[in-house]
Amino acid sequence: MWSGKYLRNPLTQSLLIKMVCESGTQQEAHEWYGCRTEILGESVRPAFIQSYLDTETQAFLNRSAEKSGCLVTQLYHSFVSTLFSPFMSRTSINGYLGRGSMFVFSPEQFRQLMNISQDWKSKRLLDLGAGDGEVTKVMSPHFEEIYTTEVSATMKWQLEKKQYRVLGIDEWQDTGFQYDLISCLNLLDRCDQPVKLLKDIRRSLEPSKGRLVLAAVLPFHPYVEIGGKWEQPSEFLVVQGKTWEEQVTSMANGVFKEAGFAVEAFTRLPYLCEGDMYSDYYHLDDAVFVLRPEE
Repeated sequence: MWSGKYLRNPLTQSLLIKMVCESGTQQEAHEWYGCRTEILGESVRPAFIQSYLDTETQAFLNRSAEKSGCLVTQLYHSFVSTLFSPFMSRTSINGYLGRGSMFVFSPEQFRQLMNISQDWKSKRLLDLGAGDGEVTKVMSPHFEEIYTTEVSATMKWQLEKKQYRVLGIDEWQDTGFQYDLISCLNLLDRCDQPVKLLKDIRRSLEPSKGRLVLAAVLPFHPYVEIGGKWEQPSEFLVVQGKTWEEQVTSMANGVFKEAGFAVEAFTRLPYLCEGDMYSDYYHLDDAVFVLRPEE
């Protein structure tokens, strides 16, 4: 098989990486987006939206493959990670290095899930646990005011560089105004008090038109990063079932209903992360929901 290490021309290397990445991704794409709708509960089945590998997702994968192929950069990242890991979290190290960007959905996938047009606008967006703001950037064109939260100091720095307003983790719930959209993307399983978080979100949403976009990695395995160590959260969410479809149904009929939300739409997407010297990218299985508050 051809290998990029024997190609000296950078353009040829880039083209080869793109071809290999696209070929491998196409083979995996069916599993990334597939849903056995017959296993879904009857109450949630009509809300499922089928997603597909699109050009924006493929472009992210191509960029990740190119970055992971730069040996000097990857060696530097590995050295810094080893040096800082005893006293910095992995998230903070990534923020310092400007690496490890996440990809949850493309602009097209976001619009399809929200059932909005390209020129749809609303007032306030709050992105909880926004990381480096790359996913915030997908949603932000539709809103006049952009608010974020983040625990990591280096990630806050990344958000401020993008000119997003960063609120404190105990501040966003008591600003005196409500939000038209709150995004909680892959945070529920990394939060110490997920039940309280869902209650605070519901209270902070505009009651008539407010929506929550929530992504959760399934199977659901909650743990919290504290001082570089992984600990069990103080609050537990009961998510039943073994398959992706069974756990989606359990979250919709149990976790979300108890928190005062109804599922308006949901889809299956790969939760992608930039790779390193060992892999071009990493991915987990996400369920991404649009939830509306209900009485």
